[in-house]
Amino acid sequence: MNITRNGSRPSGKGPAEYFTGAVRIDPLFDAPDPARVVGASVTFEPGARTAWHTHPLGQTLIVTAGCGRAQRLGGPIEDIRPGDVIWFEPGEKHWHGATPTTAMTHIALQERLDGKTVDWMEKVSDEQYQG
Repeated sequence: MNITRNGSRPSGKGPAEYFTGAVRIDPLFDAPDPARVVGASVTFEPGARTAWHTHPLGQTLIVTAGCGRAQRLGGPIEDIRPGDVIWFEPGEKHWHGATPTTAMTHIALQERLDGKTVDWMEKVSDEQYQG
């Protein structure tokens, strides 16, 4: 058994090359081999969002606070709220973030494949974000 104490892992800022707006990432865990799962709590300030991206083994989001948006390529923008669980298929191009007026926090869970959990792409434009 291993307990990671609350506050023992520092918060970080979402890198500007992968996020638009103010984003805080709080790492939760990075399971040791042979397990592959990685988890983080991510908080998006109003208007903040990820760039388009995919995950080689998919991604699960669990919204814990606020109100957000998520979209897969070719699909509608979906409102997401606390208690919602969102699954993105492996390789499914998507983005997620806060609404223009409300912050949003989610727990993000994804697995490593050959050491990689995400493939980042172009930023979501303001026009795409507004729908």
